[in-house]
Amino acid sequence: MDAANPRAENAFGQIIRRSETGSQAGTSFTWDLFVIAGPASNSLNAMGEPLDDDSLFACPDGLWFDADSRLWSQTDIGEGVMNTGDFEQFGNNAMLCANPVTGEIRRFLTGPIGQEITGVITTPDQRTMFVNVQHPGATTAPEAFATGDLDSRWPEHGSNYPRSTTIVITKDNGGIIGTRGRKEMQGG
Repeated sequence: MDAANPRAENAFGQIIRRSETGSQAGTSFTWDLFVIAGPASNSLNAMGEPLDDDSLFACPDGLWFDADSRLWSQTDIGEGVMNTGDFEQFGNNAMLCANPVTGEIRRFLTGPIGQEITGVITTPDQRTMFVNVQHPGATTAPEAFATGDLDSRWPEHGSNYPRSTTIVITKDNGGIIGTRGRKEMQGG
């Protein structure tokens, strides 16, 4: 346990924000805890408040900043604990969007059963987003898989086996991904 890892048992993870002194070529930096992930009773956002139903998550993995400085975070809760015990409250792996200036975090999407959300990018105009869904149904036990009793059949359902897929996201109004009406998750 230390300042960068404030929990002795840290199964839920955190995101550390750092800022180089001077420029990207700086030889020193400052840092703070942007978010301590986990249940409402054991989490903090950048404003020092517990995460709520819209921002609750665990096991941040992939991070990406878009052109407007929104931080996109993807979770990777392991298949062995996903939707069980202390991790049940988080549900399936998800992708969240955060405003690094205000600290606001909100869930953007939740993936199918047994998967990991991994990889994200937008087109230069930010009106089309590509997100990868890796190994859906990976929580299926080998015996169940052998008999076709699968946890997921995503993305096609029916009698098909689950497959990793890249999904394409656009807004019905053709707007910029990560904005909500007139209120945007602007970074700065």
